[in-house]
Amino acid sequence: MIQENNIALAGTPLTAAKSRRIESIDLLRGTIMIIMALDHVRDYFHAYSYLNDPTDLQHTSVPIFLTRWITHFCAPIFMLLAGVSACLYGVKNGRKALSGFLLTRGLWLVMVEMLLITLFWTFNPHYPGFILQVIWAFGISMMVLSLLIHLPRAVLLPLGIILVAGHNALDNVHVAGDGPAAVLWSVLHQPNFAGFPIGPFRFIVGYPVIPYIGIISLGYCLGSLYTKDTAPETRKKLLRNFGFGAIALFIILRWINVYGDAAHWSVQKNFLFTVLSFINVSKYPPSLLYILMTLGPALLFLAYAEQPLNKLTSKITIFGRVPMFFYLLHIPLIHGLGVLAAGLSGHSAGSMVNLTTWVTSNPQLRGYGFSLPVVYLVWIVVMLMLYPVSLRFSKYKQANQGEKKWLSYF
Repeated sequence: MIQENNIALAGTPLTAAKSRRIESIDLLRGTIMIIMALDHVRDYFHAYSYLNDPTDLQHTSVPIFLTRWITHFCAPIFMLLAGVSACLYGVKNGRKALSGFLLTRGLWLVMVEMLLITLFWTFNPHYPGFILQVIWAFGISMMVLSLLIHLPRAVLLPLGIILVAGHNALDNVHVAGDGPAAVLWSVLHQPNFAGFPIGPFRFIVGYPVIPYIGIISLGYCLGSLYTKDTAPETRKKLLRNFGFGAIALFIILRWINVYGDAAHWSVQKNFLFTVLSFINVSKYPPSLLYILMTLGPALLFLAYAEQPLNKLTSKITIFGRVPMFFYLLHIPLIHGLGVLAAGLSGHSAGSMVNLTTWVTSNPQLRGYGFSLPVVYLVWIVVMLMLYPVSLRFSKYKQANQGEKKWLSYF
């Protein structure tokens, strides 16, 4: 029997009462959701975030660097799992149904990013800027995949590899100005955190889509390993080989220091910081080395996680079963706690509201923030608050998925 799984951060209907979820995918996605929440707590609570980039080796410390670095795994893994889940949905429902599903969910995700998630980040109903981040990239990638799935696998797989491995050849291509060509190039490859003024609005493009389209395409091809035609031992072996191969390729290319990332590594003040320089790869857009560094361990995780759940992992999978629900809850919760923290620490609570820029760039919050242990404490509190509601929604979704179509959006 073919197992099914939700398309990451979008949701997939489970219409067959006897269908079984792939617990290793839920476990990986749930783990990444937890790590993602740490990054967003850091944005709203860590004092250092309001002073310097945590990956700036001239100022950072090892704990601060690693707290940021570990969250690099989130977006590429989400996108890969979205492709895997799309493949499984297509196997059950057919290519035509999958194409329609990807198109409609992609459009929905783009609208949610612009209208809802931007509001959650800023608490500003005037929308001084639309922040196009990871959910936007998901939406665009899904819509493109709705077309690409009609290609033969023998074409789609090399295309995905070319997009992932080849996009760094475009690093030196820049389009200046605010014209249509500049906007298009920003959407495709060159982020623009200052934003493009379009009429009365400003669009901030943080996640160019070329590499993410490549990742979701590779995930779609990888999904064939989870069909009934592939034996579990064969799947595990292939996942291990792909995982170790990606890590080895990352080490080789990074050591050569020629291609795969615009930011080269260099010898630092000591061995440990040299190691940090080696793994300090580019996220915007995700470089080839960034993708290899994050997806290699993810594939190994999938290979070794195919075993019965224990008390801890069964709880982690809950977050992986309701990813979009979790995502839409955790941002306003963390932001709301940030408002409270600002007020209690002697800063104006209003400085966390009606933001016109990213929270850590708000000059009113200069001097605000807490130590790293406090960040981790708030993170734990956030996860404890979100677990019971995520569990309840997971049960509700499982009981009503076939009858309430709107649940497929979560």
